[in-house]
Amino acid sequence: MLYDGVRAVADRFDVGTMLLHLGAVQFGITGPVRYTMSGPDGVELCKLTRPRTVVPVHYEGWRHFTQGRDTIERAFAAAPAAVRDSLTWLTPGEPKDLAV
Repeated sequence: MLYDGVRAVADRFDVGTMLLHLGAVQFGITGPVRYTMSGPDGVELCKLTRPRTVVPVHYEGWRHFTQGRDTIERAFAAAPAAVRDSLTWLTPGEPKDLAV
C-alpha cells in the first residue's frame, strides 16, 4: 500500500527497477481496505521515486483484483512522460533485460 513509509523511499534510495504490486486488491470480508496499490497510487509513487524501470506485478488472475492491466495502463498513460515511459510489462516465459 502507498503510505508515508513507502513514500519515504524517494528520500532514501535511488531506485533503478521497481516492482509494483498493483491491482487494488480487496476482499469482501474486509470492506474497503485495499491490500495492494491502485494504478494512480503506482503513478504517485513513481513520480516521487523516479525509477528507470517499473514492472507491474500482482494485478490479475484472481477475483480479489479490482483493477487489471487496462486500468493500470490508463493511469500511467495520463502520467508525465518519465513515469509513462518507465512502465515495462513482462510476458511469462519471455526473457527481458531490465535497467537497474
